[in-house]
This record gives sequence, structure tokens and C-alpha cells, in this order.
Amino acid sequence: MQIGVPREPAQEQTLVASTPDTVAKLVKLGYSVCVERGAGEKASLPDKQYEDAGATLVSREEAWRADIVLALDTPPAEYLDLMKPESVLIARLAPRIHPQTIEELAKRKITGLSMDMVPRISRAQSMDVLSSMANIGGYRAVIEAAEHFGRLFTGQVTAAGKMPPATIYVIGAGVAGLAAIGTAHSMGAIVNATDVRNETAEQVESMGANFVPIPAPAQESSDGYAKEMTADQAKAAEKLYTEQAAKSDVVITTANVPGRKSPVLLDAAAVAGMKPGSVIVDMAAANGGNCELTVPGQIVTTDNHVTIIGLTDLASRLPGQASQLYAQNLVNFFKLTTPEKDGVLTLDQNDEVVRQMTVTLGATVMFPPPPVQVSAAPSGPSKEEIEAKAAAKAAKDAAEAKAKQRNRIIGIAASAVVAIALIFATPLHLLDYYVILALAIVVGFYVITAVTHSLHTPLMSETNAISGIILVGAIISFAQTSNIAVMILAFIAILIASINIFGGFFVTHRMLQMFKKEG
Repeated sequence: MQIGVPREPAQEQTLVASTPDTVAKLVKLGYSVCVERGAGEKASLPDKQYEDAGATLVSREEAWRADIVLALDTPPAEYLDLMKPESVLIARLAPRIHPQTIEELAKRKITGLSMDMVPRISRAQSMDVLSSMANIGGYRAVIEAAEHFGRLFTGQVTAAGKMPPATIYVIGAGVAGLAAIGTAHSMGAIVNATDVRNETAEQVESMGANFVPIPAPAQESSDGYAKEMTADQAKAAEKLYTEQAAKSDVVITTANVPGRKSPVLLDAAAVAGMKPGSVIVDMAAANGGNCELTVPGQIVTTDNHVTIIGLTDLASRLPGQASQLYAQNLVNFFKLTTPEKDGVLTLDQNDEVVRQMTVTLGATVMFPPPPVQVSAAPSGPSKEEIEAKAAAKAAKDAAEAKAKQRNRIIGIAASAVVAIALIFATPLHLLDYYVILALAIVVGFYVITAVTHSLHTPLMSETNAISGIILVGAIISFAQTSNIAVMILAFIAILIASINIFGGFFVTHRMLQMFKKEG
């Protein structure tokens, strides 16, 4: 089968549905690929690279007449007219937002596969276009915020004065939110983040941000997105967003559910309470926006000098990387649907991934698909199970503590018996040495345990050479005595001191190797 990659009809679209790298991968799967001349120009992908990868350069009409057409978004009706019946269109069709697209495709007997309908299940992650574009968008959102903020994100102390770091607040810890958190943290900002699901706290903190929980969090739904909040939850969340926005220099909102209008998280009053010079980046602007004052596609400044960025093309502002990620998502889909690598697209409707993506199958309307249960957030244990587990753990800890205390008493008693026996078996003129030994043990114990583990550096490990004094004394004792007991004790001292000395230098060598460059 032939795959066609046309130039995107929308003038503002900078992405292309296939790159030279992915063209070569499609050819390996047995497909022939034709690319419209100039399709990759806006992504800095010249025609020569496509030819070198195995594609054929064609006209616009020839690209749209291919058996399978790859595109970014739903093309206008005049472009659908160029497609032949029984062909396949793979793009972000957004059937929930543009239901008329379904009728247009079915009327022309075109099979439509929507890349923005990939289910949120583990084996479909490599095809998840929404996550790929959200990742790019989250990064770009921070870049846009930095451009309009007018100050450094990182704090500095200079001869001219001290500059505090910027405080950035991210609402939503999905793919876009985590990408924004990681980027802002790497630029030196203090990052705080909130999500309606408290179980995302660990992910937020792993990216270097502080998690600010909502007093009444929502739970994750069966489709991988958060459930709609109740009135009480929404009120608690709104109060928190307003308080955090007033403290922050930059606010990035990411609450965007495909096919639905974006919830308003920041109203006009919340924006009015923000500091002059603050910036809001509304990543949900395409679906109405999370900020009441957002104007989709525009950057506006409020009366109190707060800049609201409502750009809807964040991913398109990084066309090279975004095109590669989108194209690779398509390749991963073709790997699933071309099991024999023979260049034949096999749409198995029993496969939940394929079924969820299929909008039309020829003239048959397949939307909406049956619901699919995702495993993104496995249900936690019940309250009874948690209490039972806690009680069992407490009983186990109590038993272990009791056993430790019993063993400690037995050890002390045994040591006392041995010490008394040694004292009675030792000549009177040697008893003073026991006092010195006891004092040495006490002093050594408190000196060593008082040293923080972080101070055991290579320099600290070399001080183990002090054990050399013990080693010398043990060797002299071993050589100058014929008493078997003394010889045994001297031998043990030699062995332990040697381990301490050579072990210290071995550790030093290992630690110093960590500071050497490879090669």
C-alpha cells in the first residue's frame, strides 16, 4: 500500500506528519511512501532528505490520492474530495469537537483513524499523540513565560545586588504539567504544583517541585483523567489556586480534557490579586482556557499588568521536534497494524487500540467507540485492609522490639560474666590495663558515632591509617610472647587492623575514581 504525506492545508501549521527518519521506518514495514513537495519546509526538512530516505516526491493531488494519507488535523472538505473511496485518513480528527467530520468521511467512504483517540492504556503509550504534544507544549510554555516575565528565573547574588529566584506555580501534574515543572526547575525557579489527584505528589516532587495539595482532592476516572470535582471540591480548589497565584510570579495552567470545554481555574478576581508583572500561561486556551480572561490565540495584558498567554500552537513553535514525535507515534501505530511487515494495513476491530481510534470504517460510522477501562491508577486498598495491615505491622514491630530488648539484656549479662572471669584470671599487676581498655572503648565509641556519615570523605577514610599503631603493637606483642592466649589476641588485632587500613585506602580509591572522566 502507498502512504501519502501531503503538505498541511492550514497555513499556520508548521508540523509535518512524517519525517525522513520515519519515512525510512515505514519503508522497512513494506509501504511505499510519497511526499508532497515542500511538505517539510516549515519544519526545516528539505525534500532531498525525504528522497534519500526512500520517499517519492509528488504533487498535492498525488499525495492525497494515496491509499493511506497521513495528516496533522482534519483537512477541509475540498482536500477530502481529492481522496479516493476506500482510502484511509490518519490524523487528529477530534470527533468529539468536530462531529461533522464523521459525516464527511462516511459520505466519501473514507476510513478515518483519529490519533487523538488513542486509549490511555500501557501498550498504547507509544502511540499517544496527546502526550507527545503535551510534553513539547509544557516545555514551550515555560519558554514563553520566561520571554514575557522580564526577569531571570534563577536567583543570583552579584556585586550590584541580590536577585531572588522566580516562583512558578503549575496547576495540573499530567504530561504537560510535569514537562513544565522539569523545565522551570532546570532554569533555577522555585516551583510549586497542584493536581486534583493527590497521588501525583510523588511525581511532582521527583521533578524538583513542591506539591501543594487540595484539601478535598478528586479521584482519577476510568479513562485516565481526573473525575469532575464536586461543588465543595471545586470551591476548595478555587481558593487554593487564588492564594497560590497571588504568591507566584508565573502561573501555568494545564487542565485540558480532550473533547470537553476546559474548566475555569482562575477567575477575574484571582487575576486581579496577582502581582504586577506576573505571567499566566494558559495551556488549555484551545478549548476555552483555564483562566477567565484568556483570549485563545492571543497574548493580552490586564489592567493590573498581568500578562496572559493564550497561545494555542505551543507545540507548533518547536516544529522539528514536534514533527518527529508525532511521526514516530504514527510509526508505532503502523507497527501494531502491520504485523507481517508486508505493507498491508490490518485494522483488527477486536484490538481495543484500533477500535478506539476508528471513527469511520468505509461508509460505516464507528464513533463513539465502546468504553475502555484503563489501568493508569489502580484502585487502592479499602479502609479495613489499611487498618488491618497497620495493626499487623504494629504487632510485628512490638514483637521485634521486645526480642531486641531481650537479646540486649542477654548480651550485657554474657559480657559481664566474661569480664568478671577475665578479671579474676588476670594477674593483679595487669588489672590497670582493663581500665585503659574500657576508657578507650567508651571514648572511641562516642568519637566515631558523633561523626556524620556525610563527612566520611576520602580524607576521612585515610585517617584509618591510625590503625597502624595498633598493628605495630600487635606485631610486637606477637613476636615477644610465648603465651598462646596473647598470641591469639595479637593475631586477631593484626587481622582487624589490617582490614581497617587496607579497607580505608580501597574505599578512598573507589571514591576518587568517581571524580575521574571516562576514557
